[in-house]
Amino acid sequence: MRNFLRRIGVVAAGTALLGGALSVSPAAAVDTVDVQLLSFTDFHGYLQPPTAGQGGSIPTGRGTSVTVGGAAYLATHLQRLRGDRPRSVTFATGDSFSGWPFEVDAFQDEPTIEVLNKLGVRFSAMGNHELDVSPEFLVQHMQEGRCFGTIDVDSCFTDSTGRRFHGADFDFQSGNIVDARTGRPVVEPYRVETFRSDSGKRVRVGFISTTVEATVTGSTSFQPRLRALDQVRTIERSTAELKRRGIEAIVLNVHEGGSPVNTATAGYNACDSVYGPVVELAKKVPAEIDAIVTGDWHWRFNCMLPDPAGVPRPVVEAGNHGAVISEINLALDPRTGEVLRDRTRSVNHAVTHDVTPDRDVQKIVDHWVARAARRFAEPLARQTGPFTRTPNAAGESTAADLYADVQYWNANRTPEGRADLALISARPAKGSNAVRGDLPFAKGSHLADADGRILFGESWNAYGYGNPVLTVGVKGSRLDAILEQQWQTQADGTVRSAPLAVSRNVSYGYDPTRPVGDRVSPRDVLIDGRPLDPTRTYRVAALAYTVVGADGYDAFAGYTAPVRNGADHESFVDYLKTHRTISPAPLDRVRVKG
Repeated sequence: MRNFLRRIGVVAAGTALLGGALSVSPAAAVDTVDVQLLSFTDFHGYLQPPTAGQGGSIPTGRGTSVTVGGAAYLATHLQRLRGDRPRSVTFATGDSFSGWPFEVDAFQDEPTIEVLNKLGVRFSAMGNHELDVSPEFLVQHMQEGRCFGTIDVDSCFTDSTGRRFHGADFDFQSGNIVDARTGRPVVEPYRVETFRSDSGKRVRVGFISTTVEATVTGSTSFQPRLRALDQVRTIERSTAELKRRGIEAIVLNVHEGGSPVNTATAGYNACDSVYGPVVELAKKVPAEIDAIVTGDWHWRFNCMLPDPAGVPRPVVEAGNHGAVISEINLALDPRTGEVLRDRTRSVNHAVTHDVTPDRDVQKIVDHWVARAARRFAEPLARQTGPFTRTPNAAGESTAADLYADVQYWNANRTPEGRADLALISARPAKGSNAVRGDLPFAKGSHLADADGRILFGESWNAYGYGNPVLTVGVKGSRLDAILEQQWQTQADGTVRSAPLAVSRNVSYGYDPTRPVGDRVSPRDVLIDGRPLDPTRTYRVAALAYTVVGADGYDAFAGYTAPVRNGADHESFVDYLKTHRTISPAPLDRVRVKG
């Protein structure tokens, strides 16, 4: 009991929740060792300030908004917060890379790592998007700097200092994402940081990391060779290990989020009826954990939530795209190494633009923006005619047919990924559309463009959103059901069309006068010239987003033996490098009957 009372810093009852601070009756006077924790989450490679729609404008909670974000501004704010603090550590809470901005996406996210190194990041939780390529890519390339392909073309690009990419100066952690065969975590489950008191005594803080359990079946992070363990049990196990090592101060750095109820007006320090999986997690993880830093949901809050023993502890999230920094000041008892909860404070800081952006970080950003402009202009291939998303009467288009062929080619590059056919949603019933753009024949506005020329950046913008192509087993009867889902009855009784494009070895007909759900006959579906066999299992190549039902085709449920192939953007680049001249195919894969 005495250690418990010392931990919470109380000798009498009486607590009150005050946003991110806890007010309790004071303990006996004791000099503390104060440790500053600075964190941000879901950076996603936003080196440049995000637009308002990307999270670059956030509510203050006072009826106004503030402009935020940008790596150079983030650097300045971090430096100001650190000041001359002797005990400060900066870390990230996952999804730091796998960014969507072209200047990082087109360079294997290496620019993001260069910036994070410059920001002084000491460690990071592994977010779901850290697995958007593979566990080997995360550990061997991003963390260790191992190159693949042609240097400075495929990986290990020259950075802003003129040197080759060398990997992160920090490590990633997560205890609950493991190899499905061996059960071993992809990365280490926790990290211990050591600080010294003013008298020179060592105090240690343990940081446990876990990742949202849906990672291994998420659309971009789909990894059939991995499995996710229960987070609470994983955290309990790591907590017990740290306690056995004599570590009393423990922080949970978990990529699992939450949100205020009113996201439109809640300020970045609000704790307005916050809900979500991290709130439920906070109720269950051990009371020995003194603070919880979280991410994934891209929202901002600063709360004191009770642990299982009823004692409040900080639970914070710092939004996304470099908009906010979470600061927690842990007060440690130098005699025991325990956190005094009553003297621990948390606050979120907006990364505002009323400061001078850091010159060194801005130099890194400028380097990659300039290099991205050059990469965008690189010619990849030629086309003999236009590829457009404009559908014919059957819902077929030259652009969607091309991207279906790309997926078929992508899957069949390896024996493991071999596919009988490919499907792509040309206009999904919900969610994002991978058929993003046209490839017009005529010269565009870019100075490097010409009639019939396909630029690197044009291909990147036309197809995909960083999703892998999966090859999965689908029974013929289910494949027929998938094709039927191209027509979906809405709540008002109307029928919405959500056409699927098929690869060049497939054709089918449908009867629009038939009822929804009965417009495609299996005998009218030909795969390599043979009618669809309802009893056979076909290997189908489709984006993971489609396979998991995110764009409205839930008939994929029950798929078997998934194999992950190359990602959409990169595979299209590879396709164009292999097929130096491409031509629009006739629109004869889908026919209207009756």
